[in-house]
Amino acid sequence: MQTKAFAAQSPTTPFAPTTIERREPGPKDVAIEILFCGVCHSDLHTARGEWPGTQYPCVPGHEIIGKVTAVGGEVKTFKPGQIVGVGCLVDSCRTCGSCKEDLEQYCDGPIGFTGTYNGPVGGGPNTHGGYSAAITVDEHFVLAINHTEKDLAAAAPLLCAGITTWSPLKHWNAGPGKKVGIVGIGGLGHMGVKLSHALGAHTVAFTTSPDKIADAKALGADEVVVSKNADEMAKHTNSFDLIINTVAAPHNLDSFTNLLKRDGSMVVVGVPASPHPSPAVFNLIFKRRAIAGSLIGGIAETQEMLDFCAKHGITSDIEVIAMQDIEKAYARMLKSDVKYRFVIDMQTLKNG
Repeated sequence: MQTKAFAAQSPTTPFAPTTIERREPGPKDVAIEILFCGVCHSDLHTARGEWPGTQYPCVPGHEIIGKVTAVGGEVKTFKPGQIVGVGCLVDSCRTCGSCKEDLEQYCDGPIGFTGTYNGPVGGGPNTHGGYSAAITVDEHFVLAINHTEKDLAAAAPLLCAGITTWSPLKHWNAGPGKKVGIVGIGGLGHMGVKLSHALGAHTVAFTTSPDKIADAKALGADEVVVSKNADEMAKHTNSFDLIINTVAAPHNLDSFTNLLKRDGSMVVVGVPASPHPSPAVFNLIFKRRAIAGSLIGGIAETQEMLDFCAKHGITSDIEVIAMQDIEKAYARMLKSDVKYRFVIDMQTLKNG
C-alpha cells in the first residue's frame, strides 16, 4: 500500500513529504490509520544520525495512536474501527527466554527486537514509523487504547515516555512507603512524576531550574529539589529507595547516587549522545548502591500501564503540532521549549 509519510533522507536533510510502502495485512496483521504520533528525543537522535546505524530514508515515530482499518483472518483481539496503539517495537523472535517472559524489549534472538522504525537492533530491513498516514503491525505488538476520544492525542506519548518510566518504577517496586526521585522534568520525567505519584510513592522531582518547581508540584511531586543547590541536595542524602534519571545529557551521576539509601538504585533511562562522566565507585561500594538501566517495556507490561493510566485519567501534557512543523518542533525540543511532549496530528499529513 502506498502511504504518505515524512522522512529525513540523510542526517542533515530537513524532513520532507515522501511515499512509503506498507504491506497488505497478512493473516495475523492489523492495518491502522494513524491519528496521532508523539515526538520523542529518540526520533531526533536517530534522524540526525547521532546514534549509530540509522537507515535512510528515516521515518521516525513510535508513540502511535490510530484506528484499525482491517485485520487478517487469524486476528482475534482487534476489529476494524477500534482505537489502538503501537509503541517502540513491532516484532521480536518470540522464542527466546526474554520473549517468553513477556520482555520482548530484551529479545535475545539473532537480531534482537525490531524497532517500529530503523529496523531490527542487530541490523536488517528498514522499518518506518509513525510519521506516516498508516502502518501494518502484527497483532501481538498492537495495544488496546481505552482512553476517551478527547484524550487520544495526550495518550500517544504513553507508548514510549509512559512505559519507559513505568517499567523501572514497577520493577524496583515503587509504591506506598517508598521514596522515589525523578531527575529531569521533560517528556520522560513528567510522566515519571505522574506515575510514581499515582503508584503511591513519596515522589521527589529534581530540576536544574527553580522556574519548574510549581510545574513539578502540579504534576504530583511531593517535593521539588533544585539539583544545582548543594544544600537542598544534602538534605536528602541516604534517603531514596529509587531514583529514575531521565536526563539525556551527560552529567555527574555521583550527586544522585549519594542520595540513595543502602541498597538503593538509580535507574538511567535517558540516553545521552556521549557518555556520562565515570561515577565514583566508593559511593556504590559503601552503601551497596546500584546504577542500573531500563529499556521501554514488554507488550504485556505496556498494556498494563495503558490500562492503569486509562483507569486513573493519566495522560501526557502535550502540544499538538502539524506534521509540516516537525523541524521547528525538533529545534524547540533541543531547547526544552515544550511542556512536555509534542504530538503530531496526522490529519495534517493527510491534508498536506
